[in-house]
Amino acid sequence: MSMNFTLLKKRPQAWAAALSLLLAVCTGCQQKQTFTVQGIVSDADGQTLYLENVGISEVTLLDSAKLSNNGKFEFTQPRPAYPDFYRLRLNKQLINVAIDSTETISIDADATTFATSYKVEGSENCKAIKAITLAQLDANQAISRLRKEHDEKQMADTTYARLTTEVADAYKQEALKYIYAAPMSTAAYFALFQQIDGLLFFDLYDPTDSRAYGAVATSFDHFYPESPRSKHLYNLALQSIKVIRGQRPIDLDKLEANEISYLDVELPDEQGNPVKLSDVAKGHPTIINFTAYQTEWSPALNMEFGSLYTQYAKQGLHIYQISLDADVHFWRNAASNLPWDCVHDPQTVYSQVAALYNVKQLPAIFLLDKQSNIVKRLDDPSKLAQEIKSIL
Repeated sequence: MSMNFTLLKKRPQAWAAALSLLLAVCTGCQQKQTFTVQGIVSDADGQTLYLENVGISEVTLLDSAKLSNNGKFEFTQPRPAYPDFYRLRLNKQLINVAIDSTETISIDADATTFATSYKVEGSENCKAIKAITLAQLDANQAISRLRKEHDEKQMADTTYARLTTEVADAYKQEALKYIYAAPMSTAAYFALFQQIDGLLFFDLYDPTDSRAYGAVATSFDHFYPESPRSKHLYNLALQSIKVIRGQRPIDLDKLEANEISYLDVELPDEQGNPVKLSDVAKGHPTIINFTAYQTEWSPALNMEFGSLYTQYAKQGLHIYQISLDADVHFWRNAASNLPWDCVHDPQTVYSQVAALYNVKQLPAIFLLDKQSNIVKRLDDPSKLAQEIKSIL
């Protein structure tokens, strides 16, 4: 080593070259700010594979590759600021992956069974996500079979309700293994937000499920306090706790302003203009209503809203009504005659917003007080008139 150093001192150009190489290597190490998803998809010659970022409320296309006969692909993207979710899409089949930093994920799949029988290396979280996905798919298929039998009158209502609950509980028991084993992991977050027919398996308003939300929310808030997912999850956990405590007397005036217990929504009104729930609800008692205008009960419900709005609008009552109608034109024509804020979710019955509010049936009604806290959830619209005074 000393001989080399002496040699470099005697040859300044060699010293400069060596130093430049060392700096380049170190700089390269510091500047590696990308992750890679690579692999092989067999029997997919000529098909296009897509890489997408799965955000909290939207999916963004990042890159695509037309597969050749050998099926090889490689996507490289900037590393996320915080752990995030991505997916590979081939036709309508999906493979979900989680990225924590600058890792390289390798996937070996076949085009015909792309979403279910792939192999993944490079991330234990991605392996766990595969297991969770398969459990979710099994539950979906089981419930679809039960629904078919029920719709064909081969199964009583009580039997259908019991069996579907058992299937959902079986998924949750599998998911809880990942949630409580490592609540700070992307696998735990992924397990918590799996859905059946657009609805979350884990019920925000169930005391047992609320503990799962709390465990993941607490861990994410500790490890990734600035992550948008952490903040979103924290608000959901607060919403869950407050609604469960809804029957207890609470001094709402002592709640801090940052303890907002609802998930903010921004959807287009009948003119196509985005309307945020937080803007509508700020400082006002507010009714949030998930509905479908084409249903038989919708006219009667809107008449009830109209009566309440006429009576209490001067006291500051606002209504934020979210339509899940598939027929946009029908909704737009009906909404144009209503005096409150009417918006439409283009995802209709597959609405992620409805799923996050854990809407299981329509209509669903939530009451916000002036401090933007959810103080009541109503599944029975007939009780609306007597409950509305609690938020005035």
